[in-house]
Amino acid sequence: MSKRVLVTGGAGFIGSHLCERLLNRGDQVLCVDNFYSSTRENVAHLLPHPNFELMRHDITFPLFVEVDQIYHLACPASPIHYQRDPVQTTKTAVHGSINMLGLAKRTKARVLLTSTSEVYGDPAVHPQNEDYWGNVNPIGPRACYDEGKRAAETLFFDYWRQHKLEIKVVRLFNTYGPRMHPQDGRVVSNFVMSALTGSPITIYGDGSQTRSFCYVEDLIDGLIAMMESDVEITGPINLGNPSEFTVKELAEKIIEKIPTTCTMDFLPLPQDDPVRRQPDITRAKTQLGWEPTIALDQGLDRTIDYFRGVINQG
Repeated sequence: MSKRVLVTGGAGFIGSHLCERLLNRGDQVLCVDNFYSSTRENVAHLLPHPNFELMRHDITFPLFVEVDQIYHLACPASPIHYQRDPVQTTKTAVHGSINMLGLAKRTKARVLLTSTSEVYGDPAVHPQNEDYWGNVNPIGPRACYDEGKRAAETLFFDYWRQHKLEIKVVRLFNTYGPRMHPQDGRVVSNFVMSALTGSPITIYGDGSQTRSFCYVEDLIDGLIAMMESDVEITGPINLGNPSEFTVKELAEKIIEKIPTTCTMDFLPLPQDDPVRRQPDITRAKTQLGWEPTIALDQGLDRTIDYFRGVINQG
């Protein structure tokens, strides 16, 4: 049966893929975005669809609509974007979550929060499982995002305990793929754009810090599996690819795929940047039957093709 689904941040990188998938399965999709770090072009191909509606709205203000499910993705997610206006980032995470939880309470909708691996901070345990409480600097330059998402999780679980709301909380690890913002400051987009344009690839630190990269289509499978899971499965649940690579290994892979004369420039590591990041996805496997299937090489090929198109259009 068709559902009325609200996707906040729906014109963003991940949100646009989610809207597309929901439409393809027959849902009515309301995409809400203020375009702070996203673009209409991400969902332009969906506008003619009879079940798709795009609304420009800032979720720090209340929203009054009728829906069955809410995917709450809205929040700048890369350091370049969330540090540009840190107060607004915190307001989006906290006020935005309060508004979406209030909407879910009124409409009796199920609501899913995309939290982040950044709640683990620079982790003292490896890999990170959901029982780990994290190592976050509450007054550092990343705190607006890290602590904002931690507060959002608090709100979700308090609404669940106090109001019996149907909540779902997932913690997303590094995700990549088509429709990433070319200037979002993340390693995959940075390295690919540098290699394609012949610019130096900038590596912070010595490149030995690790990341785990999940292709966006795999992630969408995980989000939908979580939303459709049994009501008692609230999370938090990690969604990410447990295959771990150093940042330097990623750069070398991209240079191998894109013949280029660009060099690697090594700069100091930013404050509070995590040294190791790898999800323990045992809960996702056992509770959702989910794990990634697209290998980094395959996903990078698709992502490089996308960015080639962006450069050619520009």
